[in-house]
Amino acid sequence: MTRFRTIFPDTDQPLIAMAHVPALPGTPLYDGAGMGAIIEHVRRDVDALVAAGFDAVLFCNENDRPYELEGSPASAAFMSRVVTECRPDSVPYGVDFLWDPRIALAAAVATDASFIREVTTGVWESDMGLWNTNCAETLRQRRYLDREDLGVFMNITPEFASSLGSRSAPQVARSTVVSSLADAILVSGPMAGSQPDVEAVAAVRESVPEEVPVLLNTGARASTIAAFLQHADGVIVGSALKVDGYTWNPVDPERAADFVRAARSA
Repeated sequence: MTRFRTIFPDTDQPLIAMAHVPALPGTPLYDGAGMGAIIEHVRRDVDALVAAGFDAVLFCNENDRPYELEGSPASAAFMSRVVTECRPDSVPYGVDFLWDPRIALAAAVATDASFIREVTTGVWESDMGLWNTNCAETLRQRRYLDREDLGVFMNITPEFASSLGSRSAPQVARSTVVSSLADAILVSGPMAGSQPDVEAVAAVRESVPEEVPVLLNTGARASTIAAFLQHADGVIVGSALKVDGYTWNPVDPERAADFVRAARSA
């Protein structure tokens, strides 16, 4: 089995919910309330997401704006503590660090996570400046740390950025599978909470082998998820599950349950 199907053996189109971590110590938006308050916030969100019926949870330092292309040892320690204290017992969980795969990988290994989500290929002009990647380092470090089972889900259309090259998303997806050994391909809109075109997801799905899953990575909503799941092999969703659909708010249990019902019925 592929790494993805090993993580989700009984789910054809897994629904992965974001557990957005409030701003961590040392970041511009940190409120000074301490790690205990951060953990309490994330734990409440995780409990609501699991109760709603999601198949997995993805921890992410979503409010560490502006994002770093090179994280610090402190970042790895903070993320590891949050995941350790908030990880669910009943579903798989992953780690995402915006935007340093080394931090995500370290925290995932430290916390026994099943997967990471990162941008690992390409060169981008971005809100964070010139953004280069190093997939070879990420996958070699995974092997060095003896976590060959850890899925690496690769975002090929990162938010807040545009490619310096001229290849289309389907072309990038195809080469990311062949040369960068992606365990899943993720398709995003231009910002967190913004959806790509359905046609873009369909084109990427057609461009890669059937055994490689393609997931909708941003912009999923209960009202539109049926259209995307005609093409996507799963979804990662965050903003639509929050109070008033606002990324920085806590999870709304009712909105989370509504999304799961809509996706399952699709």
